[in-house]
Amino acid sequence: MDCDFLVIGGGSAGYAAARTAVGLGLKTVVVEGGREVGGLCILRGCMPSKALIESANRILAIRRAGDFGVRVGEPTADLPAIIERKRELIGEFASYRRCQLEDGRFEFVRGFARFASPSEVHVHLAEGGETRIRAKTILVATGSSISVPGVPGLAESGFLTSDDILDAETLPRSVVVLGAGPVALEMAHYMEAVGVRVTVVQRSRQFLSGTDPELAAVVEAGFRERGMDVYTGTRLLSVGHRNGQCVVEFEQDGVRREVVSEAVLNSLGRAPALEGLGLEVAGLKTEKGVLATDTAQRTGVPHIFAAGDCCGRFEIVHVAIQQGEIAARNAARFLSGEWPPEKIDYRLKLYVVFTEPQVAVVGMSEAEAGENGRRISVACHPFGDHGKSMVMGEAHGFVKLIVDSGTREILGAGVVGPHAADLIHEIVVAMGFRATAGQLAALPHYHPTLSEIWTYPAEELA
Repeated sequence: MDCDFLVIGGGSAGYAAARTAVGLGLKTVVVEGGREVGGLCILRGCMPSKALIESANRILAIRRAGDFGVRVGEPTADLPAIIERKRELIGEFASYRRCQLEDGRFEFVRGFARFASPSEVHVHLAEGGETRIRAKTILVATGSSISVPGVPGLAESGFLTSDDILDAETLPRSVVVLGAGPVALEMAHYMEAVGVRVTVVQRSRQFLSGTDPELAAVVEAGFRERGMDVYTGTRLLSVGHRNGQCVVEFEQDGVRREVVSEAVLNSLGRAPALEGLGLEVAGLKTEKGVLATDTAQRTGVPHIFAAGDCCGRFEIVHVAIQQGEIAARNAARFLSGEWPPEKIDYRLKLYVVFTEPQVAVVGMSEAEAGENGRRISVACHPFGDHGKSMVMGEAHGFVKLIVDSGTREILGAGVVGPHAADLIHEIVVAMGFRATAGQLAALPHYHPTLSEIWTYPAEELA
């Protein structure tokens, strides 16, 4: 089989790349080796987790119904019903993606690919046998898998993963969550809402390492307020068992501690799924475990590109899609000789965590501005002093706007509080058009709405 563009991996990045390549007239082949078709986002990531979180959010709203003069009983979670709803939704999403992959626009091959040379892969077909594919350009978009760090006893502990939680019709009565990244906190949010006693053990001094510490502090406070035990600034020592219970030992501020629970959730990160690809045969190299690429999504081999989680940087689905599309367009440029390549722009990078409260950021943080030598001005406004959020009973959290001190162009923003995942997109659009704080402040905002809160820091910075 010969083609212009070979995509290894049929997830979000791979499908976006294949669709783009076909639109540019490239003969395209997609190889997918997973036991299911759809990719991480649809099968075990974005969509199933948000389905469960939606149930969790309903439970939290019912818990507070009395604050609004509504008398209801204590809510209880019907886990089999929650999981069945999730399965139905994911079945629909996966079926649609499968139809997209199999609709005939490109060749879709089910099997595991391995490089035989920089321009040829051997595919062990899912139905048996093997085929060879020669390609003029190649994209590696194999995604990621859950990693197991070298904590003594963790690998042997029988730990849970997010995959387990997302399909569990029964849950343990108590869980220690290792880590406080997006997956860890979203799973902790869901489990606490449905009745699990949750303890979070985090290595960093704050939740969501690398994000704005002021935003992360509000999420942590919200978790504590809900009764979750939280330990930050720790060093994991071991994971073991005692009397049928899981025992997590760690050090915090020089003091040795332990937490006992029925189960442990390993949410300490993911690693690129590159094993078995034969990267060395193709001359491909990794850096800190990820496939090394430049801003044109090129690897060190001129005709081989990479996109999505396997090349790291930002493990976020919309970024993976953008990387895949750019890789396909640059593959077409490579074949036609139309150089230089298109480069990805992370100026509008987005980051959202669907906890309660939600947190979302876009663009440059204060720390990043300092690292880049930018002179900035910053203004915040709390939801506790905003009419619509007060009416909603959502007084926790705030919005933050970051602008260039000279031009007043908006460089970044953050929000922690009600509907943060939706509110951040107003600033994405403003930044997309390189708006200033004054231009944002001058735009009409309906009263009373949550979106109106952005006008206050914008006016201050204008």
